[in-house]
Amino acid sequence: MIFDILGWVGMVLVLLAYGLLSTNKIPNGKLYQILNFIAALFMAIGLLPKNAWFSFALQVVWAIIAVIAIIKIMIKEKK
Repeated sequence: MIFDILGWVGMVLVLLAYGLLSTNKIPNGKLYQILNFIAALFMAIGLLPKNAWFSFALQVVWAIIAVIAIIKIMIKEKK
């Protein structure tokens, strides 16, 4: 049950992030990447009991990309 809830919340977050970015409500910045990271993390957790390993791998890579982007943004902000 909790896995399904996390998966659904993750799905809503990724759609929210993409929708906000696409309608110019937020820039492609830290908030967008944090939403992507949390969404990917929640969806990956939601996929664990389903044995959907290809989708799980996609979410792990998505989360890693978001973390790299967040780190780059934070480094850029310090300059």
